[in-house]
Amino acid sequence: MASRISISQFQTLPPNRTPLFVKNLCALALAPRSRKSTGLSGFRRMSSVKLRTVGVVYATATEVPKKRRAGEETKGFVGEMRAVAMKLHTRDQAKEGEKLPEGKPVARWEPTVEGYIQFLVDSKLVYDTLESIVAEGAYPWYVDFKNTGLERSEKLVKDLEWFREQGHAIPEPSTPGLTYSQILKELSKTNPPAFICHFYNIYFAHTAGGRMIGKKVSEKILNGKELEFYKWEGDFRLLLQNVREKLNKVANDWSREEKNRCLEETEKSFKYSGDILALILS
Repeated sequence: MASRISISQFQTLPPNRTPLFVKNLCALALAPRSRKSTGLSGFRRMSSVKLRTVGVVYATATEVPKKRRAGEETKGFVGEMRAVAMKLHTRDQAKEGEKLPEGKPVARWEPTVEGYIQFLVDSKLVYDTLESIVAEGAYPWYVDFKNTGLERSEKLVKDLEWFREQGHAIPEPSTPGLTYSQILKELSKTNPPAFICHFYNIYFAHTAGGRMIGKKVSEKILNGKELEFYKWEGDFRLLLQNVREKLNKVANDWSREEKNRCLEETEKSFKYSGDILALILS
C-alpha cells in the first residue's frame, strides 16, 4: 500500500527519489476528460516499445477537447503518444489506465503561495527554453512550432508581475526548472524526436490537467483569481488541433526507430515536469 509523505519528508528525500504524493498529483495533471477509445490496438502492436510504468507521471498530451470529431486526438503518431501515456494512468483517471492509484487527491492538497510562485518561475524557464529552441530552429522543422498560440512565457511574465505587485518576492529558478531546461536544450540538438515528446507533453497537458490544477490551487490560496497562465487567445482546442496536425506531419518522415525514441521519452517528460509541479506544495 502506498504511504503518504508529508512536505517535510519530501524535502529530505534523495534527489533521485520521487515521493508517492508527487506521482499521484502528476497523474492528475494528465487525466483525459473523455473515455473514448484511444487507439490502443495500434500501440499494442509496437512490441519494440518497452515502458517502465513505475508511476512517475505528469505532463502528457492527453487533453481531450469537449468538442471534437470522433477519433481526432488518436489520429496518426499523436495517437501513439497518447496510447503510451495511458500506460501511466490509473483506471480512475482514464478508462485505459493500467496503474494502481497512489497518494492524495488534488482536493486534499495544501499549496502555499510561495511554492506556487516558485512553480510559476520554474515553469516560465521551461517555456522560455521551448520557445527559444523552436525560434532558433536547429532543425528546419522546429520552426513549424513557432507562434502556435500555445506559448506561455508572456502570460507568466504578467502573472509574476501581479504577484510582485501584491508584495511577494519573486525567486530565481530552482533546481527542477534549471535541470529540465538544460535537458531540453541538449535533447533539441542531439535527439529531436525525444525533444518533440517533451514539447508535446508540456503544452498539451497544461491545457487539460494543468488548467484543473490551476483552478483548484487558485480556489485555495488566491481567492479564485484566474491567472494569465491559464488563458489563451481564441479557442485553445483549435490551437491544439493545429499543433496536432503539425506533429503528425513531422512524424510521417520519421523512421520507426525515431518514433520509438520519441515514445520512450514519455516517462522522463512526466518525471521532470512532475518535479516542477511538486513545487506547488513546497
